Amino acid sequence: MPRTTHPERHYTQRIGWLRAAVLGANDGIVSTAALVVGVAAAESGRKAVLVAGLAGLVAGAMSMAAGEYISVSSQADTEKADLARERGELATSPDTELEELQGIYMARGLDAELALRVAQQLTARDALATHAREELGITDAQAANPIQAALASAATFSIGASLPLLITAVVPPGAIISTVTVASLVCLAALGALAAGAGGAGRLRGAVRVTFWSALALALTALVGRVFGTTI
Repeated sequence: MPRTTHPERHYTQRIGWLRAAVLGANDGIVSTAALVVGVAAAESGRKAVLVAGLAGLVAGAMSMAAGEYISVSSQADTEKADLARERGELATSPDTELEELQGIYMARGLDAELALRVAQQLTARDALATHAREELGITDAQAANPIQAALASAATFSIGASLPLLITAVVPPGAIISTVTVASLVCLAALGALAAGAGGAGRLRGAVRVTFWSALALALTALVGRVFGTTI
C-alpha cells in the first residue's frame, strides 16, 4: 500500500515570532494610547499630543527591538554554549552519553532493551540533535532567533502605536481621550483574542486579560495627566 503523509501544524512552531509580535503590538497600542491620553488629559493641544505620541512610537519601537535582541541573544548564547559542551561530551564520552540517553527513554516508560535500541538508532542518525532535543529541550522550532524577534517587536510596536496617533490626528480635540480609549481597548481585546487563538488558548480569556490591564494603564495615565497637568 502506498504511504500517505499527514501534515500537521503545531502551535509551538509559532513561539519564535508569536511572543515578540504580540508583545510588540500590545505594547505599541497600550503605551502610545496611554501617552496620548495622559498628555491630552493635561489639556494640551493636538500638536503637543501628536508630538508626544510620535516620540513615544519611535522610542518604543527602538526600545522593543533592542530589548528583544539583547534578551534573545542571551538565550541564543546559552543554547550555543550548551550545544558546544554537549558536542564535546559526545566526542570524549560517547558511551556515557548513550547511557544517559537510554536513561531518558527508560524514564519515559520504555524498557531497558528498547530504550537502548532507540538511543542507538537516534545517535547513529544525529547524535547532537537527539541530545539537544531530549536532554536540553532545544529544537529548531523553538530555537532563539534574535534578529527575528527584534524585527517582529519593532514592526508590530510601530503598527500598534500608529492606531492612537491616527485617531488623535482626525478626531476633534475634545474627543481625543474618549475615542482613543475606546478604540484602543477594542483593538487590544481583538489582539488578545487573536493571539490566544494563534497559540491554541481560549480567545475570551485572552481578550479579557489584555483589556483589563490595558484599561488600568489608560486610567492611571489619564489620572496622572489630569493631576499634574493642572498643577504644573
